[in-house]
Amino acid sequence: MPELPEVETVKNELAPHVLGRKFTGITLLWDSIVKTPSIEEFRSRLIGQKITGLSRHGKYLVLKLTGDDWLVIHLKMSGSLLLSRDSKEPPQYTRAVFHLDRGTSIFFRDPRKFGRAWLVSDWRTVTKNLGPEPLEIDFTPQVLAQRLRNRKAPVKALLCDQSVIAGIGNMYADEALFAAGINPLRSGASLTGAEIERLYQAIQQTLRAAIGNKGASIVNYYRPGGETGTAHFEFKVAHGRGRNCPNCGSPIQRIPVRNRGTYFCPRCQPGSLVVPEPEGRVLVGHQRHIGADPVRPAVHANHQLENAFWIFPGKEKNKTGKDGEKVHQT
Repeated sequence: MPELPEVETVKNELAPHVLGRKFTGITLLWDSIVKTPSIEEFRSRLIGQKITGLSRHGKYLVLKLTGDDWLVIHLKMSGSLLLSRDSKEPPQYTRAVFHLDRGTSIFFRDPRKFGRAWLVSDWRTVTKNLGPEPLEIDFTPQVLAQRLRNRKAPVKALLCDQSVIAGIGNMYADEALFAAGINPLRSGASLTGAEIERLYQAIQQTLRAAIGNKGASIVNYYRPGGETGTAHFEFKVAHGRGRNCPNCGSPIQRIPVRNRGTYFCPRCQPGSLVVPEPEGRVLVGHQRHIGADPVRPAVHANHQLENAFWIFPGKEKNKTGKDGEKVHQT
C-alpha cells in the first residue's frame, strides 16, 4: 500500500497540475528519501528542468524531464504526493517538498519513511526487475500461466512478487484470489487452466474497479488533492477479519503467507488446512499468527488531510522541519 490503483490515481491527478511546470527548488526534511544520486547532484540536476510526461510502472511513478533525466518515485508503505499552492505549511510527516514555478509545490508525505526518489538518465535502471504490467494489452491468461508455471510458492506470495507481476500487493491479491475462488496457500503450479483464467479475469476486474474508485485509503493513502480513495468500501475480504464473507456468511480469516497478512474465506476459497486457535490464533502449517487482529478502520471517504492543499488556508512554511529533522532548502 499504495499499490497499482493508488499510484495510477496519483499519476492521473498530478498530471494536469504539473505537466510543463519547472522545478525551482527542493526542500529535504529527511535526506534518505533520495536514493540516487547524491543530494547535491540530485538538487543541481533537478532544478531548472520541466516535467514533460508522467507514467506508472508497477508501483513506481515516473516523471520525464526536459534534460533527458527521469524522476522516479516509489511511495512504499505509506507515501503520498500532495499538491499545494502559495507556500502552504507542509503537513506532518512531509519528508521532501518539490517546488515548482507558479507557486505550486509537491509534498512527499511519508509517515513510515520507506519512500524513495531516484534521478536517473534511464528509468529502466530502477524498474528493470519488474514483471509484466497486469493491465497492459499483452498481459493475457497465457502470460499469467507462464509466470505461475512450475512455481511451488503460494499463489498469494507470487501475486505480490513484483518480479512475477508488477503492481499488485496485499490488498488486491486478497481481493483477486477471493473473486477467483482460489485459496491463497495453493501453489502456483497447482492451478488449473480454468483457475488461471478465473484469476486473470479477477485481477483485471479488481484493479480496474479500484482505479475507478481512486484507490483504497486504509491508513495513510491520500490523493494529490488531499481526498481519500473509496475502493476499500468495495473490498470483500481484504482487511476484513471480524467480518463475515459476503457470499456464504462464514467468518473471514487472517493467516500469514510468507510473512504477509492474508485475508480469505475458507469456505469460498477451499484447498488448505487452516486450523483456527482460540484467542485470535491461526495455525497454518508451521506458521502461526498470534493475537487479536482487529479490523483497521478505513478513513472516511470524504476525509481530507487538513492544511495541506490549496483549498485550505495555510501558514507560512516552517524552516525547521518535522520530527526534529534537518532541513535542506534551495
